Amino acid sequence: MTKQAVSSKYLEFLRNIGVIAHIDAGKTTLTERILYYTDRIHRMGEVHEGTATMDFMPEEQERGITIASACTSCHWGKHTINIIDTPGHVDFTIEVERSLRVLDGAIGVFCAVGGVEPQSETVWRQSEKFHVPKLAFINKMDRLGADFEAVLEGMRSRLKANPLPVVVPLGQGEDFYGVADVVTMERVEFDQDSQGREYTRHPLTEEEASLVAPWRDRLLESVADFDDGIMERYLGGEDISAQEIRAVLRAATLKLQVVPVFAGSALKNTGVQLVLDGVLDYLPGPLDVEPPVAHMENTKDKCSLDVSPSAPLGALAFKVFMDDGRKMVLMRIYSGEIKAGEVYRNVTKGESERISRLFRLHASHQEKIEHAYAGDIVAAAGLKGARTGDTIATPEHPYILENIAAYKPVISLALEPRNSEEGDKLDEVLEKYLQEDPTLTFVQDEETGQRVISGMGELHLEVVIDRLRREYKVSPRTGNPQVVYQEAVTKTAEATGVFDRELGDQHHFGKVSVRIAPRERDKGNRVRFEMNTDGWPAQWLDAVEQGINDSLFSGVQKGYPVQDVDVSILAMERKDGASSVAGYHMAAVLALKEVLELAGPVLLEPIMHVEVSVPDSYVGDVISLLGMKGARVGNMFDHAGQKVVQALAPMRKLFGFSTDLRSATQGRAGLMLKFARFDTLS
Repeated sequence: MTKQAVSSKYLEFLRNIGVIAHIDAGKTTLTERILYYTDRIHRMGEVHEGTATMDFMPEEQERGITIASACTSCHWGKHTINIIDTPGHVDFTIEVERSLRVLDGAIGVFCAVGGVEPQSETVWRQSEKFHVPKLAFINKMDRLGADFEAVLEGMRSRLKANPLPVVVPLGQGEDFYGVADVVTMERVEFDQDSQGREYTRHPLTEEEASLVAPWRDRLLESVADFDDGIMERYLGGEDISAQEIRAVLRAATLKLQVVPVFAGSALKNTGVQLVLDGVLDYLPGPLDVEPPVAHMENTKDKCSLDVSPSAPLGALAFKVFMDDGRKMVLMRIYSGEIKAGEVYRNVTKGESERISRLFRLHASHQEKIEHAYAGDIVAAAGLKGARTGDTIATPEHPYILENIAAYKPVISLALEPRNSEEGDKLDEVLEKYLQEDPTLTFVQDEETGQRVISGMGELHLEVVIDRLRREYKVSPRTGNPQVVYQEAVTKTAEATGVFDRELGDQHHFGKVSVRIAPRERDKGNRVRFEMNTDGWPAQWLDAVEQGINDSLFSGVQKGYPVQDVDVSILAMERKDGASSVAGYHMAAVLALKEVLELAGPVLLEPIMHVEVSVPDSYVGDVISLLGMKGARVGNMFDHAGQKVVQALAPMRKLFGFSTDLRSATQGRAGLMLKFARFDTLS
């Protein structure tokens, strides 16, 4: 059989999926059961015991949360399933973003008691941005207060999704005793003596059939809506087979028209195998999704990659991590074949590098392989210069795939090494962490010797400090967390910068006129020439553009980066024998500094979206506390038997807020903080 035929067969039976959810919805517990039932592991670990396979970092085991996305591979029936277990905490949103970027499908996990929670909304929106088909698993049906229909309503109202139950619970809370398959109208029983590994199907009792009948009617009505042929047969009273139902639902799921919903309790080993069947039945393989669009190096010509092993290689590096001091790069292969020992081109960096070894991952364990084909997710060693978002291709076909979105840090922490030797080691280690984590930044204050790291939240930086101490035995002194600001302008202004002086033995001249104007929030910066550039040397024009871009990294108020401005280069003047690259670069810098002063500069601070869920009796205390923190309450509603208060608040006033909230509500409030935007809170 040819390589093409082998790979096509493999792709048909391949699923690349992620598990996404709000923190504590049970996604890692679900993943642990999946690995156990697919014989990938032979003993189930538990999150609450710190023994979960996918939470292998010590920081994850101590906190009982997922911090870094972990990748594994398992088999169910004839299919190979690559699974990425993603974090649920908002500080680690980039882990979810870069995982969803390379996945074909996802399982959204919801707590039957908590329902659709804030981070559920965030990760769901991220998946919609990447057009990722999903199925949902409503977990913890055995918990007191579980409400299956309330979660479905939350999915409709908060996620704007179209949930369609294909597996429903039999009982809820203390009365939960199993699940029913709506497609086949059977009760599925899971043998607890085998930890749920053995399961059997039985006809529904009369009482169960009457309970499941409304769900069956809704399922058939929805299927009929998606298929005219089935509509006629359904209206005619004909029976619709399970195979036909699954085929129609699969097509609708791939078009993001519906979300098949499953129910159960992962911790109680109930319903997990049905989710695995759902992954095969409803979620896409690599051949079922739109191929990614790339453009050729140094051109704007776009093309769709061919999901075939015989096509030229196109792979995206979506995560970098260190393994015993060795750099590993997780990549999704979109086209072609990749081999260990071959030299490829990092098109994003414009460099050639050799892949020394390839691995298939199982959490922290690695299985060495010699090659991998289009559609697969593998780890590579040897790519010393690769970073998150880089495209790996062949020198003959240097494709570039769309990069992964960047996030702006909102909080900083000063680190002070105890001596020069520790300072050198600290710099080396932080540089490694920067390669792993695109949301982490690091600068050094030459005067004080302090290293300032910036990230997405207090927990994010706390984990970095823990890792420094645990992995590298580096224990710098730390300051108090500080808010990261941005700068912007409020009005349009024009200015001219002139540089006319000798540097060394050479005279340099440049004269540049610019105009600056504010843009809408989160539109980014734009630099463009409005003057006629015909006849101007390219290196002089590049020097002007570079000078402006460099200057935008440091504003005129407190030296923070400038954002959301439109800079137009209006004019340049020459001086025979003196005009130079350095002259125009410096003139552009001077012009931008002056125009920023004239354009009404303002400081923008990180504004956080605050969501507090609390019993009715504490609502007044919560609103009072939010008022003390400078928050603006925007919405309040009932959810899962509690009041949910939503507000916007400046980050600088929220340090210690969780402690104050626990004190004010006797520990009965739930809190979610999420970065909203850089702005002024007026």
